[in-house]
Amino acid sequence: MTPFGEAIRKLRLRKGVSQKQMASALNVTPAYLSALEHGKRGTPTFDLLQRIAGYFNIIWDEAEELFLLARFSDPRIVVDTSGLSAEHTAFVNHLAVKIRNIDAATIQELARVLENAGKTG
Repeated sequence: MTPFGEAIRKLRLRKGVSQKQMASALNVTPAYLSALEHGKRGTPTFDLLQRIAGYFNIIWDEAEELFLLARFSDPRIVVDTSGLSAEHTAFVNHLAVKIRNIDAATIQELARVLENAGKTG
């Protein structure tokens, strides 16, 4: 599941609607909505994101957060390391191989490292 899929599921459950009801309201198939929730589909279109925000009646900060989650939820990300060092390319490829074996605590630590990357002290 992706962060976006998890957020959609929580919003849907909070509203008390099924995937089928939500899919019908958004004019998408229940299969597509299920795949989106489970991280089996890529980032939804901006149009669909707007319809989702409207469906849940979310605005401003909450809508912006949902859009950001969608941006960082593509389950099939491609990392372009052209022009970077051999170490960068090796690191990304090693991460791709090992990602399924990294525990949640390590993911959080790596996220903190990434967040601080490039910041000056």
